[in-house]
Amino acid sequence: MSHMSQMSFGDLNHAAQQAQQWVKELARDLRWSEPSACRLLQCVLHTLRDWLSEAEMADLSAQLPVLVRGMYFEGWKPSAAAHGRKKRDFVLSVRNSFGYDEDVDFDVAVNAVFMLLDRHISHGEIVQVRASMKKSLRQLWPAD
Repeated sequence: MSHMSQMSFGDLNHAAQQAQQWVKELARDLRWSEPSACRLLQCVLHTLRDWLSEAEMADLSAQLPVLVRGMYFEGWKPSAAAHGRKKRDFVLSVRNSFGYDEDVDFDVAVNAVFMLLDRHISHGEIVQVRASMKKSLRQLWPAD
């Protein structure tokens, strides 16, 4: 994994473009504004991060574009992770951190983020991450 200190301006530009691309795709898929899509991506990544074991969390982070990875780790407290919850809890957790909005179908929104991850993360890694999730949460993740 490359360190930030070794990051050239070109790398930084590329990282910004990658992150923007993810947000643009998500906004397009949901027909949302980009700021809302960006907020959703953050909320889902944070919920996912707290859902996975530390090893799984690290596996997934290694697959994320550098600025998306920054979003993923932002505000993380290792001890805050909790496990053994249900799909419903995952969606509610995203909704709580996003802020309740009656116009948003959070099942659809969360699914859109998982589809985005599916498109961008190497297949082998997705299978590993998906397999490591509890069955209840796996229903959120679109099957192949």
